[in-house]
Amino acid sequence: MKLILVSNDDGYMAKGVRELMAMLAPYGEVIAVCPDKGRSGQSMALTFDAPLRIKEEKSPVPGTKLYSCSGTPVDCVKISYYSVLNGRKPDLVVAGINHGSNASVNVLYSGTMGAVQEGCTWGIPSIGFSLTSHDPDADFSAIKPIVDVLIPELLERGLPQGTFINVNVPAGFADVPISVCRECKAHWSEEYKEYTDPFGGKFYMLAGHMVNDEPESTDTDLYALSQGHASLVFEALDRTDPSAPKVI
Repeated sequence: MKLILVSNDDGYMAKGVRELMAMLAPYGEVIAVCPDKGRSGQSMALTFDAPLRIKEEKSPVPGTKLYSCSGTPVDCVKISYYSVLNGRKPDLVVAGINHGSNASVNVLYSGTMGAVQEGCTWGIPSIGFSLTSHDPDADFSAIKPIVDVLIPELLERGLPQGTFINVNVPAGFADVPISVCRECKAHWSEEYKEYTDPFGGKFYMLAGHMVNDEPESTDTDLYALSQGHASLVFEALDRTDPSAPKVI
């Protein structure tokens, strides 16, 4: 039986990961190791300054196992090999379903996609799923047909070394078509808002909005989502710029 390791950044109680476990259960032995609380925006952060603790939780899906971990999503993937998996290497790493989009530049910040990238560094086929809704009780049903298409293919064929997959699905759509596309160039603007506390001290809170730097392009993940399509992007761990000069 194939071994599927699941993680996320919204925490083990999130509806998204519990729905994902149910979707994956027909395809193998599913073990989920997730943060004990929300760890969004952790990217590939590791915990260096505190011990990690793992606790088995009640799994929402019969035949699967669920664990909470006191660390980041990458910690969850790393520590699973030495603890709950007892040295077994997964056949597939799947992260999500994230509450909110991880399209475009968000892939750099996402803890969910950090877990995917960690699986990729192990040479394991790895994929992340996100829904463009932050609603804790979001409807994830549109993702199941996509899981049913992609997961058997990945288990059978795998992925090239150093390649992982980022899938984003628009919320509120049924029977969503999949567009294989590229990551859109974008940036975050007006990222922090300034406030004043009751004692006159200034503090800042993360805010901002994403700006599409190529709104006319029709081959990007942001365009696909705007058309009601799911976006599938093949990403790479190697961030070397192929157009950079070879000699300085």
